[in-house]
Amino acid sequence: MDTTVASTGTEGKTWGGGNEPLKASYGKMMMWFFIVSDALTFSGFLAAYGFSRFKFIGSWPIADEVFTHVPFFHGNYPMIYVAFMTFILIMSSVTMVLAVDAGHHMKKNKVTWYMFLTIIGGLIFVGSQAWEWATFIKGDYGAVQTKGGNILQFGHYVDVEGKQKFKRVALADFAIAAESYRAEHEKKNGLWFVQESTLPTYTIDEVYNGLKANPDVLVRTQIINEEGEKTVLSREESLAQIKNNGKMVVEGANLHVNEYGTSLFADFFFFITGFHGFHVFSGVVINIIIFFNVILGTYERRGSYEMVEKVGLYWHFVDLVWVFVFTFFYLV
Repeated sequence: MDTTVASTGTEGKTWGGGNEPLKASYGKMMMWFFIVSDALTFSGFLAAYGFSRFKFIGSWPIADEVFTHVPFFHGNYPMIYVAFMTFILIMSSVTMVLAVDAGHHMKKNKVTWYMFLTIIGGLIFVGSQAWEWATFIKGDYGAVQTKGGNILQFGHYVDVEGKQKFKRVALADFAIAAESYRAEHEKKNGLWFVQESTLPTYTIDEVYNGLKANPDVLVRTQIINEEGEKTVLSREESLAQIKNNGKMVVEGANLHVNEYGTSLFADFFFFITGFHGFHVFSGVVINIIIFFNVILGTYERRGSYEMVEKVGLYWHFVDLVWVFVFTFFYLV
């Protein structure tokens, strides 16, 4: 019996379509798979942030009032430093493109320098993000949390170009500290295995007495009015809120409460920016490894700088994700 099988012309070819689908090597294909899966992860986080913000749209912190710091400068500079961080990260993406292009032309010296500049840009961004976290955690002004969980801030009206504008006032500027001392609860002098968190600088009574002694200081709630500004209470309402509804003094931000507004804002900020910061730090470490391989001539001997291109894909992805994080947290 004749068992001859007609040739299909695909013998020896993986999947019958060649061993390089989409003209990409195995390594680049796997990097693309990772990027797509990671993009879905970030999309889920940002979607959760968007839903939460929409739910608490009337009490969400205003970014221009939260991110106002610049290292070594005192004052109110909304979004300036965040814009600088974004610029540095985007420029590091440009230097990575130049490194990949130099690799295609087998120019080792140029690849070395452009990789070095990319690493420096990544380190500046990670360091800046760490500084921003520290500033966010420490806080500037302090606030009071009510029994219902709302945040009350303090300030007074100032004249700016003929218009009355509410200016924040720090607790240290008006609170009257009482001559008393209460030791923190520690494991060694209280219940076993239980330790109290750091005590706030002031008590509710000290804040109330200071508010009462400074007639120009008012309370501002976290509720945003129709003009897009937080609601400022009258003098009588301010005193009544602190005296009857004040629960605890809040300084800075943590995973439980923050002086800027609803606690979910800090939770998402720490989680999403921290997750992205971990990606950037990982990218810097990988870039450093590739950088030394370039110096040692590893890719020259291979005759290809494809590894630089693969790490470049990851770096561009990290930059693109930051554009969305920057838009969600700082611009919208």
